[in-house]
Amino acid sequence: MFFDIGPLELVALVILAVLIFGPDKLPKMIQDVSRTIRKIREFSDSAKEDIRSELGPEFKDFEFEDLNPKTFVRKHVLDKDELGLKEIRNGFDLRKEMAEVTDAVHGREEDAPPPAAPSAPAAPSGGPDLLKKREKPAPDERPPFDPDAT
Repeated sequence: MFFDIGPLELVALVILAVLIFGPDKLPKMIQDVSRTIRKIREFSDSAKEDIRSELGPEFKDFEFEDLNPKTFVRKHVLDKDELGLKEIRNGFDLRKEMAEVTDAVHGREEDAPPPAAPSAPAAPSGGPDLLKKREKPAPDERPPFDPDAT
């Protein structure tokens, strides 16, 4: 109801209201504000009922909160699993996919067991080991030339 208003801010607002309106006018102001809010709520409820009655019996379960896009998506897509989204989400194993990609990069077979020590994998034949740290080159040594990078 009070959104992000903390107790200290609420006390400050009450003190400010007492200073602006005075202690004698403040109760009447509170009554007027509460009466206005009550009338606005009654007007809103009657407008909603009029819209529902005009839409007909097909829309008797229509909720105006569904017009909010987040609520609509949550209600119609995430709660109902007609599309099989939960199966897709549960069937996706990120670790397995990353292991397959790593094996493909290193040229290992898919059926081969993973190396015993993941911190020091054996260098595959036919390509550089991307996980191995490179030694520092000598001061007069030039870096290797990569024609694909230029």
